[in-house]
Amino acid sequence: MSYQALYRKYRPRSFSDIIGQEHIITILKNQIMSGHVTHAYLFCGTRGTGKTTTAKILARAVNCESPINGNPCERCPSCIASASDNPDIIEMDAASNTGVDDMRALMDKAAFLPLQLKKKVYIIDETHMLSQSAFNSLLKTLESHPSTSCSYSLRRSLKRCLPRFFQGVRDSISGVYPSTT
Repeated sequence: MSYQALYRKYRPRSFSDIIGQEHIITILKNQIMSGHVTHAYLFCGTRGTGKTTTAKILARAVNCESPINGNPCERCPSCIASASDNPDIIEMDAASNTGVDDMRALMDKAAFLPLQLKKKVYIIDETHMLSQSAFNSLLKTLESHPSTSCSYSLRRSLKRCLPRFFQGVRDSISGVYPSTT
């Protein structure tokens, strides 16, 4: 008998199983039901708050052919295919892949169509560990994403991410809306 960690054995399979994050779950379920899911999400919280679990359920719900109240149905071919390791749901540990080359490889992979699911989903854990240039490369990927991919970034603290993110937003806005001073 092989050992399986408790957090994997008892990991929630649907949004309804997640406890203590009702405000987030309600928003995500409403987006799934309305069909207005964005291409990128930033999940932030301390260790054990369910960032990875929520991202995995969202990846399955986005690809589900007939979601039930925003939850993956668990019966369609997409849900069955995404229940175990699937080549279209890519998890990346940014703490181990901190360089620009890692982000460029991610950008190259994002250009390909999904193999089995509707959308290719990238779950990038520990985003705060990326180098400045790797983070900028990731932002470039998010700006020019293909319609067949989504990215979910997971991090423990917004302290290091938000200034860089808003710097990128400010730079892109300043190009569209030049300063009038």
